[in-house]
Amino acid sequence: MEYSILIVEDDVMLAENIQNYLELKQFEVTVCHSAEEAIERLKTHHPDVVLTDNSLPGQSGVELIRHIHLSDPLLKVIMMTGFGNIEDAVEAMKAGAFHYLTKPVVLAELKLLLDKTLAAQRMEHQLSFYQSRDVKNSGLEAMIGNSSAMQGVKQMIRQLLSAESRMTDADLPSVLIEGDTGTGKELVARALHVDGVRHKEPFIEFNCASIPAHLLEAELFGHEKGAFTDAKERRIGLVEAADGGSLFLDEVGEMDLALQAKLLKLLEDRTIRRIGSVKERKINLRIISATNRNLEQMVQEGTFRRDLFYRLRIISIKVPSLSSRGDDILLLARHFLNLHGKRYGKTGLKFTAETEALLKEYHWPGNVRELRNIVEQAVLLAQGALIMPSQLAICPSQSESPPSQEHVAEEEPSEASLPEIERSLVIKTLNKTDWNVTKSARLLGITRDMLRYRIDRLGLSRPVRG
Repeated sequence: MEYSILIVEDDVMLAENIQNYLELKQFEVTVCHSAEEAIERLKTHHPDVVLTDNSLPGQSGVELIRHIHLSDPLLKVIMMTGFGNIEDAVEAMKAGAFHYLTKPVVLAELKLLLDKTLAAQRMEHQLSFYQSRDVKNSGLEAMIGNSSAMQGVKQMIRQLLSAESRMTDADLPSVLIEGDTGTGKELVARALHVDGVRHKEPFIEFNCASIPAHLLEAELFGHEKGAFTDAKERRIGLVEAADGGSLFLDEVGEMDLALQAKLLKLLEDRTIRRIGSVKERKINLRIISATNRNLEQMVQEGTFRRDLFYRLRIISIKVPSLSSRGDDILLLARHFLNLHGKRYGKTGLKFTAETEALLKEYHWPGNVRELRNIVEQAVLLAQGALIMPSQLAICPSQSESPPSQEHVAEEEPSEASLPEIERSLVIKTLNKTDWNVTKSARLLGITRDMLRYRIDRLGLSRPVRG
């Protein structure tokens, strides 16, 4: 990434020498010859680091540091002082300087100090707003499941990670994780990072549906001070915070077309531009995205860019629904029982045989997330050591497969494929409720979003009546 440095030095030759050296090291450099000039310049220019002399005409370097510290506390300042002038250095540090450098300036030492300063600044930004959860214990081992469906997902992840460990460059392929809500797409994303070659770098996750569309751009790409009404200070975005690591974009299908274009540019050029800035910055990161929507259908409808779709899904991983994972249901249920039992101080809890039978019969429209929540409630309200069927917050009408499903399956010819049976079932249920999606979803034992997803995927539309 290219960084911007503001030099405040009245010695024209020294300032020029430092500027030439730093520009050779790929820094963007601006020079001012007084504190007053620098203060005026900082109203429109927003550097990453300020390097200032103390002995300046007019205001001193210490006075400049105090001004900067009040107006932009996150901006790092390095003070240059005369050799042996410890008093100036101490005063500068008290005023808010990050570090000091004695003259005559050794350029190699200056470069090392700038690297240290920028690393500290980046860490502060990351800790202040991007890393909401720890990624420890989030690798493949955290993906519980022995079913063939889950073994297939794990094997694909292992193959991908193995191939990436042998890559000769750092441009890792984008991964698109697909699956219904609550299936554990986030766990797959974390496993790709934690067990991958970038595991020591940041893992930034962001749900594209979590904030209003008009705020998404600033959150992802950052902004300069004064870029808009509420931009009271410069702020790096999540993309910059993830530099060197992985950026996980959940619910990427919720992103509007304008922002999709910016994301495409990031994928193609590996550059970003903060809102209010004219300068592009190089970024090195791996994009992992996830969706529970049918992006192919959205591409056909014109609500998702075709070029972005293909750039995001260089690698595609499909996470199976819980109902298709067989004995994994009980494996996960027991895991959550033990986990929540420890949290609530109720160790030694067990499911009765009848409870486990109910867990297996239920078809889990909310997938693993629903299972976890139901088990947590059962633990929280448990009075004894055994969890009874009545303690599971399962809707009775959904504890068995919908009657209409069995009826339709019997009517289909024996050679009918599963997609044909699904299509027929959905159509019959929608017709039965006069295309009331909420009622139909309830009859089918799935969520409204899952039914809408199937309607889109199957290309169904309400019949036009004469």
